[in-house]
Amino acid sequence: MRIAIELQLEKACTAVFLRIGNAGRESFSFTPANIGQEVGIYAKHGLNLEIAGFGGDAKLQQAMAADAVDIGLGSGPGMAFIAKGSPVKGIAAMAGPPLLFALVVRADGSAKSIGDLKGHKVAISTGGSATNWLMNEVSRQQGWGYDGFLQVPIGENGARIAALKSGAVDACVVEIGSALNFVDRGDGRILMRFGEVAKDFLMHVIFATDKVIAQKPDALRSFLKGWFETIAFMRKNKAKSVAIAMQATGTDEKTTSGIYDELMPMFTDDGHFDPKALAVLSRSFVEMKTLPSEPDMSKLYTEAFLPKK
Repeated sequence: MRIAIELQLEKACTAVFLRIGNAGRESFSFTPANIGQEVGIYAKHGLNLEIAGFGGDAKLQQAMAADAVDIGLGSGPGMAFIAKGSPVKGIAAMAGPPLLFALVVRADGSAKSIGDLKGHKVAISTGGSATNWLMNEVSRQQGWGYDGFLQVPIGENGARIAALKSGAVDACVVEIGSALNFVDRGDGRILMRFGEVAKDFLMHVIFATDKVIAQKPDALRSFLKGWFETIAFMRKNKAKSVAIAMQATGTDEKTTSGIYDELMPMFTDDGHFDPKALAVLSRSFVEMKTLPSEPDMSKLYTEAFLPKK
């Protein structure tokens, strides 16, 4: 027993320390890092993770630029920061279609289809956000141009739900967990999920700072191996994954279980960047006026650290 403990302590002391930041501490999307750490997958790869949450992509990118974070778990739209000069690169495509979001309406509302919302107020998080772009894309696909809805930037999920309940808006785009809670309480209905709206998309990306890319390439390879082993573990072990995710997100078991079912299909199994998804993302940068023109996407990411097939 004493020898085993000493070996464990020695292994812990020699583990490479990595600072992991995510764009939202309460989002299920980023819990694979917590789950992999908890079940010992990262320890097996010689890594010790320190995980911290940040309030959105902008703050996460600022933390990476300030060398406060080594690896960032953020959004696909966050790749625009790299084009603007952020000293990071995308190192893996984490998740594809935007299954994270749903469009909800009040239970007593008159909207029965997306067509009923034309010209009506829809709450989003902020201008230039993924929620903003998704509603623009819905409008475009309906043949209404980009102004088929009156989009109202309100902020966090709770504020958007409150605005909907008060009647200040007619619908809102929220994360799936908030949507499921809203429906479970009997307050509303899910009018639309966005997976079909943008099948070719990059909802989430794993980033690394240029400094870590230069100084700890082997640690990045180990992290990504651990990440995709964790995704495989999560697919086979729902109960354990939900139990750990609950601690990270602060949601109850029923809600977390529902989120698991909704979001697991969006995670990629190998991290490779889909050219079609990159093209849609590049177009979105211009449509949202994030960038004046479409960037050379090949300069914003690298697949050098992905596990070999």
